[in-house]
Amino acid sequence: MAARQHHYQIHLRWSGNRGDGTASYTAYDRDSELQAPGKPPILLSADPAFRGDKTRWNPEELLLASAAACHKLWYLHLCADAGIVVEEYEDAAEGNMVEGARGRFTAITLKPRIKLRDPADADRARALHHQAHEACFIANSLNFPVNCDPEFF
Repeated sequence: MAARQHHYQIHLRWSGNRGDGTASYTAYDRDSELQAPGKPPILLSADPAFRGDKTRWNPEELLLASAAACHKLWYLHLCADAGIVVEEYEDAAEGNMVEGARGRFTAITLKPRIKLRDPADADRARALHHQAHEACFIANSLNFPVNCDPEFF
């Protein structure tokens, strides 16, 4: 069976020109707006450490959110297939990035808190996190570890 291909498209518009463009590193804002057809815009900036607006999403947060959301979607799918009923799922994911000549993320740790309808399913539910990680398109695209430390309540 041939692999199915998917195509994604976004529109990113920089809105940080204060009048002098990029005449100097401090002459412009890092603000932009991310759009995709039929979806509300997402206001973006840089991390405040890089002169960004702390009230807007930054690329590092979006990378972390993408990894967490992809894992969650695969995990819920696998639980449904296994007959494990998840009633609540939230994640307080964290990521580590280092600056340098080639700044990069070094790790992400997902920290999902999950409520199961039947607490007796916890061992089977815990095992499905490994399968979710193996299936996650985002995790498979990254060149650093994505760890998962689930908690059941």
